[in-house]
Amino acid sequence: MRKHFFGSAERLHLVLMLALTFSTGVVDAMGYLGLDRVFTGNMTGNVVLLGMAMAGGTSLPILRPALALAFFMLGAALAGRLLRRNGEGWSPQTSAALLAVSLGLWALTVFVLLAPVQADPTLGSTVTSALALLMGTQAATAKRLKVAEITTVVVTSTITGLASDSRLAGGKGTFWQRRALAIALIMLGALAGAAALHVHLALALALAAVIATAVTVTGHVAHRRAEAEAKTGAESPSLARD
Repeated sequence: MRKHFFGSAERLHLVLMLALTFSTGVVDAMGYLGLDRVFTGNMTGNVVLLGMAMAGGTSLPILRPALALAFFMLGAALAGRLLRRNGEGWSPQTSAALLAVSLGLWALTVFVLLAPVQADPTLGSTVTSALALLMGTQAATAKRLKVAEITTVVVTSTITGLASDSRLAGGKGTFWQRRALAIALIMLGALAGAAALHVHLALALALAAVIATAVTVTGHVAHRRAEAEAKTGAESPSLARD
């Protein structure tokens, strides 16, 4: 396994996925608090909201959560098709998928900065649907990296694993550090997103865009470096024989 600043590719991928978990908290806080109570990353929340709304829940939104759910699935499907032929780990397709997420977040940042998305229902629904598309793409891409216990978009299963595998429950506490970090980071991301709303919706999106861009660039550079080292290592024996 190729070594670098983080020690190994697995550790690097863990750090990158934890960063995306934080950014999901940012985006979901922005969507729920700033754009009519809709989650764009946590689809469990949208399903529950839709159920309550259809049962006559007072003033609960239906259209935006439904659109977010549909577009999240579309984003996941598109990323799944793009990454289908690749094995586990980072690949050029991984970089392409996360680059699309990063560029999409930057485009939405500019759009939200210039357009009255909170005043115009159509524009607001466009933003939440686009965000859900990007989060679906991100979640499917993270899934292909196979980082244990990290999905970047939901922590219910992480909380369950943390508790059920804990020493208190008679377990060995496997992965407790990363599970606890994922829970803390999505909460801190939500805190950061809620705080950013006091300035502007665009600030929350810009923060998520910066994180996604950093993750994309870091992962891609590390992957290219590992490929170059592997190629050099494969050529060295033949040079030695010559």
